[in-house]
Amino acid sequence: MRYQISGKQIDIGTALQTHVKTELDEVIQKYAERPTDALVIFSKSAHEFACEATVHLSTGLTATAKAKDTEIYTAFNSCCAKMEKQLRRYKRRLKDHHKDRTQPVELFGGSSYILASDDGPDQSEPETLQPIIVAEMEAKIPSLSVGEAVMQMELAGAPVLVFRNESKDGVNVVYRRDDGNIGWIDP
Repeated sequence: MRYQISGKQIDIGTALQTHVKTELDEVIQKYAERPTDALVIFSKSAHEFACEATVHLSTGLTATAKAKDTEIYTAFNSCCAKMEKQLRRYKRRLKDHHKDRTQPVELFGGSSYILASDDGPDQSEPETLQPIIVAEMEAKIPSLSVGEAVMQMELAGAPVLVFRNESKDGVNVVYRRDDGNIGWIDP
């Protein structure tokens, strides 16, 4: 498994890198069968250290965890505990559904755009109704079942996930509602 451990404007020593690899490897081997890579980023904001970890599994699912603390090792240990909880839930859900995905998740290309906001000091009427595109990026759209899409959305901590429904071969959306439930759009 590949590890990428880095710091944003802080120096990460070899002792911390060894600790991260040892602890994260133990958690991942316990709950995930075929991890491909892990990305761990440390940063500092005022007196707090922040740790953000992302683990990519060969099934195409991604688990993300974040934690903050005044000590860098404690921040990582909290982040690692959150990652362990997510992977444990993921493994339990796979067992509950009695479904093992033998093939990796198929990904399709798509475009993602960032549009300029209308909020600003100059609230005059726009010249056209076309929005101003600030950035254009490539997005990956996974081919999943609805249950897997909900699980992926929860693992990533995302408020919304666009996916291609395996059973109907159409583009669907799952999202977290304000009341805490999950919504599913199936056009």
